[in-house]
Amino acid sequence: MSIEESPEQLEQIVEGALFAAGRPLTLDQIQSLFVDEEPPGRDTLVAVLDALSTDYRGRGIEIVQVAGGYRVQVPAAVAPWVARLWDEKPARYSRALLETLALIAYRQPITRGEIEQIRGVAVTTQIVKTLTEREWIRVVGHRDVPGRPALYATTRRFLDYFGLRSLNDLPPLSEIREPDFLAEELDLREPGVPSVPPASDAQQTKGD
Repeated sequence: MSIEESPEQLEQIVEGALFAAGRPLTLDQIQSLFVDEEPPGRDTLVAVLDALSTDYRGRGIEIVQVAGGYRVQVPAAVAPWVARLWDEKPARYSRALLETLALIAYRQPITRGEIEQIRGVAVTTQIVKTLTEREWIRVVGHRDVPGRPALYATTRRFLDYFGLRSLNDLPPLSEIREPDFLAEELDLREPGVPSVPPASDAQQTKGD
């Protein structure tokens, strides 16, 4: 009997893999688990993931699809309570860093000079370093002008961190311009597997 002929077992395998992985899994990665038998089809896996997502609805964990695949995480609604399991304070990022990240996300590819021109203030080296070390941005080329400044764009890790499937899931610019959208300093905690709430940051790094 093929694995597809045992839907209950397939659901258990997929669910267990998502819990154990601690990171998003693509359909290809899930299929690669079945090395000794015919792997389930992609449509079958999507149906299993949809069923699991429905089963988890309204509970303390959820299955979501992000750019890097599918993952199990704690819903935002319960994250403030679950976060108390950790003694460490969350990473905090300044408004300047978040504004820089937002400009890269919405205007990419963009140079540091272009960001400074829009914001009207300098972008510190520490901001660029923090965003790069977090693997939220990367250099994708160079502008064909004197000095050939680097062009920055966001990464798949950026999408995964903020729970986005693609850049099309970014909120409208009208929301970004709201004065309360970017607080003076925001807590940003990494979305994660069941033991890590969606607003959690395992490394506790601090940016400028």
